[in-house]
Amino acid sequence: MPMHPFELNRRRLLKIGSAGVLGCSLADLLAVQSVAAKSNRSSAAKNVLVVLEQGGLSHVDTWDPKPDVVSDHRSPYAPVSTVVPGMQFTELLAKTARVADRLSVIRSMHHPKGGADGHPKGTQYALSGQHPSGPVEMPDMGSIVSLLIGSECSYLPPYVMVPGNHEQAKEARTGFLSEAFKVFKTGGSDVSSPDWRVNDLMPRDENSSDRLRGRRDLLAAVENSFLATGSSSGQSKRTVAGMDGFYEQAFDTLSSARVSAAFDLNSESAQTRERYGQGHRGACYLVGRKLIEAGVRFVTVDVRWPRNETYPEGGNLNWDHHDFIYAKATCNLPGASGAGRGRYGIGTWPMMGSTDQAFAALIEDMEDRGLLAETLVCFVSEFGRTPKLNRYQGRDHWINAYSIAMAGAGVPGGQVIGSSDAEGGYVTESPYTPENYASTIYEKLGIDRHSPIYTPANRPVYFGHAGDPIQQVF
Repeated sequence: MPMHPFELNRRRLLKIGSAGVLGCSLADLLAVQSVAAKSNRSSAAKNVLVVLEQGGLSHVDTWDPKPDVVSDHRSPYAPVSTVVPGMQFTELLAKTARVADRLSVIRSMHHPKGGADGHPKGTQYALSGQHPSGPVEMPDMGSIVSLLIGSECSYLPPYVMVPGNHEQAKEARTGFLSEAFKVFKTGGSDVSSPDWRVNDLMPRDENSSDRLRGRRDLLAAVENSFLATGSSSGQSKRTVAGMDGFYEQAFDTLSSARVSAAFDLNSESAQTRERYGQGHRGACYLVGRKLIEAGVRFVTVDVRWPRNETYPEGGNLNWDHHDFIYAKATCNLPGASGAGRGRYGIGTWPMMGSTDQAFAALIEDMEDRGLLAETLVCFVSEFGRTPKLNRYQGRDHWINAYSIAMAGAGVPGGQVIGSSDAEGGYVTESPYTPENYASTIYEKLGIDRHSPIYTPANRPVYFGHAGDPIQQVF
């Protein structure tokens, strides 16, 4: 993609006055977004909200119950009926079962080859939809979407992660793209805390003072001087004049109260907060909904419940249940291997208890607000867990079969796509991969997967060609 046609001194001037949080000037980024946005095709989805439950969520304990497995390896969580006849989850998803008629559950996800069966590479695979062993480091899907269609929200970054503090959040990548398209992570160990703020985006006092107005006037003086220069070409003058709107948006970000409002959980009713569930996970999911409501194009919600007085041994509350997965409290029990240290049992509140409540609330709330019709919601994990319990009564990493779920943006609800065998070990029908998942997102957004994007060396890279979209969700 060609670079935007304005001079370096103007870019540097903007950085002095309104430096963007993404590594380049915000006006620079907005200009690229506007040009790109004109090229997108008709789409079913305007926005994407990905719930990334990192660590390898056990599919046989949640989306894909296997009640006939031998007792030594069977989940203690029984199947429950959903609102869709014949469609079952386990009892850990009892609340989500109420919204099953809005969900497509894909039980046939797998990795087509090895190399992404650890958390870093697995998470990178889930974020990019491209196997990390390729010759080029691929950007996150959110970064590619930011490049190609930008965002309708002028005062927030187009790709936001809430809060971006899970174990593998560092695996987010821009690849060969500019830092302009890097994910913005809100940060915060406990998003439910009354003190939680997104300091890097909050309007500051100095940006409502004469200081910012002075810089704005300086920029206007430079522009007017440039436009008055007789030697300037007509194209250059049109370029400068056309950038004014983007600069206005950049200044708006620095001073707009809408930035604060997008992250202000205090503006939500007590009933809504309770609906999502008390604590960190419910707050993260709720901020995700608020960002979609604000018009942010691509939002990823990740949750790692913070260590606190209630969960003093919860040092890393993701889904990496190598030890005592069915513990009633901490998994750090006598005889544990240590590989699963920092977890609580899968059925506890900071694990599936809060997840089930928050996800069901998210789907219902987005539908009530009219957001679900044009937002693709994806619930994913980087892989599943072994169908057999190990000697530490935990389940290890498993890439041969796992589950994800989708809703909204025309996704038919109340269906199960694909299947795994009786133990949940291998896909038996309609196999899909992260490449298929990524292509589905691009297709839902109306992005042309057959046109490449380019590296700085002008090398074409095809980003959605390695797997067809999952046709059953169209």
